[in-house]
Amino acid sequence: MEFTPEQRALQDQFDSRRIADRIDHLLVNDEIDQGAAAFIESRDMFFLSTVDASGQPSCSYKGGAPGFVRALDAGTLAFPVYDGNGMFISMGNVAATSKVGMLFIDFEHPGRLRVHGNATLSVDDELVGSWPGAIAVVRVAVTEVFPNCPRYIHRMQRVAESPYVPAVGVVPPIPDWKRAEWANDALPANDPARLT
Repeated sequence: MEFTPEQRALQDQFDSRRIADRIDHLLVNDEIDQGAAAFIESRDMFFLSTVDASGQPSCSYKGGAPGFVRALDAGTLAFPVYDGNGMFISMGNVAATSKVGMLFIDFEHPGRLRVHGNATLSVDDELVGSWPGAIAVVRVAVTEVFPNCPRYIHRMQRVAESPYVPAVGVVPPIPDWKRAEWANDALPANDPARLT
């Protein structure tokens, strides 16, 4: 990891340069090891940060069934793009700059893992059909992967999977917002909510 001058200045101000260098040396990797792969593939959600061409950042929640993010090999992650609100902010940012940050969290047994990388978006990826409901696939060429201090993670328990998570043989319900008067006539012509 290459620290910026601003990061170094803060490390020096708070006397944390030594520990920052130690963490970088011992914990930051440029490949996904078996432990990281298992942690990632056990998650049913992650936070995705992207940046647009003007430098404006965005952060979004991505959810699915456990294992919806796959470690394809030591240097590559892949995840599906599902139907959303049609704004394509994150995916447009991926197409524009490719830079992504991914944060995977275990809220029940506090732990978290950061992944940085360069992403590509494809509607023609051979993996699209391997995720029910996927409209595209994002592949992430990993540049950095490292565990992150879990001490401020609030303990939470998963109560239920979202009924909107795509699954084989299951037609997810139509989100209420798509039935709203302000939205319905503006939906894509083939959207099931518009057809009902």
